[in-house]
Amino acid sequence: MKSFFIFLIVLLSASVAAQKQNSKPAQGSQAQGTQPAQQQPGPHPKTQAELNDYNAAAVITGGPAMEKAADDFAAKYPDSEMRENLYLRAMHEYQTENQSAKSLEMAEKVLQLDTTNSVALVISAMVLSDQLTQPNPDPQKVAEITKNANLALETIDTAFKPPAQVTPEQAAMYKNILKGIAHSALGVTDLKTENYAAAETELKTTTELTKAQPDPFNWYYLALAQEHLKKYPDAIATANEGLKYAGSDANVQKLLGAVRDKATKESGGSTPAK
Repeated sequence: MKSFFIFLIVLLSASVAAQKQNSKPAQGSQAQGTQPAQQQPGPHPKTQAELNDYNAAAVITGGPAMEKAADDFAAKYPDSEMRENLYLRAMHEYQTENQSAKSLEMAEKVLQLDTTNSVALVISAMVLSDQLTQPNPDPQKVAEITKNANLALETIDTAFKPPAQVTPEQAAMYKNILKGIAHSALGVTDLKTENYAAAETELKTTTELTKAQPDPFNWYYLALAQEHLKKYPDAIATANEGLKYAGSDANVQKLLGAVRDKATKESGGSTPAK
């Protein structure tokens, strides 16, 4: 689900930047070592020293370096409200490096600090659903995907805080796409556990919610579920729709073409010429 990862990288980058901006001392702050005055909304440091260390850590780049900085900060300030932001940034850095397993580790650290962090919940569910193997997917992973995705869906409207600079329309789009990713994780999990009817329902919801950022892999998974359900005309139409969003990605083009051709053959039609 490369397209969703790209979206999350952009969203998380904007969120981290906003969090760093919000962490600056309010005008008229008191002397170092005391509580800054006129705190802005959201997480904030308790002392000037904590703020200085946070700002120094927040500009570090690279997944391993950012993870170490977050761990060092958390060890020095074990009660700091700012720890979550640094692990979010580490998660972002690992995403940009396409290290999904490390992104998952950082998401889990975020969730230890905030059980309803929307981005961490959907990243966890998405990465775990991608990791499921067939046959016999790991039931523990299935349970964690289900828990995290459903919790995200229950709390996104109230827990997700978009970057301050976005418009209400953009904020609504972000929330819809996050919900779409959660439904996608559930749908892929249903598909890999051979619950094809549930997979079709979840993935249809995904494609509706993510119209602003369509991911062709969701159309592939939806077509695959429909092919398993022997809804061949639907599978063909879904695969053709997904090909519109595939761009130059030869891998997803091949996957969508294969499921379309199989559905065409199974329905008694002729396989389209390649």
